[in-house]
Amino acid sequence: MYNQLVSYINNYSTTPLNDSEIERIKSIFLPKKLRKRQYFLQQGEVCKYLGFVVKGALRQYSVDDRGNEHIIRLSIENWWAGDRESFTMLTPSLYYIDAWEETDLLIATQADLSTLNELPAFIETKNRLDDNHAFALQKRVNATISLSVEERYDELSKTYPEFIQRFPQHIIASYLGITKETLSRVRSKAVKK
Repeated sequence: MYNQLVSYINNYSTTPLNDSEIERIKSIFLPKKLRKRQYFLQQGEVCKYLGFVVKGALRQYSVDDRGNEHIIRLSIENWWAGDRESFTMLTPSLYYIDAWEETDLLIATQADLSTLNELPAFIETKNRLDDNHAFALQKRVNATISLSVEERYDELSKTYPEFIQRFPQHIIASYLGITKETLSRVRSKAVKK
């Protein structure tokens, strides 16, 4: 379980973790299992943990006044789960995060993560992840406001094909900000091409 996180950090860093740093990582991150549909975070709670997904799939979403879910993030293996704003600012979350599959996480608190800021590999990984997160968010906003539904689906299927395979149509539709029926039409057109 920890080997996956260590490999992940080493992959994003030019300075590999040494044995004592690996032991420190293992002492900080705690294993957590979630059953399918079990919450990692509920709206109104403060996000106390960030989780590294070892196995499984999660979704982060809000629910509007009419009961419609609006998925803002999907997380699978080697992704992170948590409400960054709530985690950092210690404010109540606007989101729910639940497991879409049986999920194994390695979780850590903000205080615990701050103790890792002495590790060069962790700092470098964190900085690269912050950049990647900002780039992905920018692309997602741009796609939402400037691409057609077909182009958004095509972009998602090229960039994250595992999402299309792992999550059902209604979740993909919500993630794209469209109805299931519209997604069905888009997928039909894509198959015919």
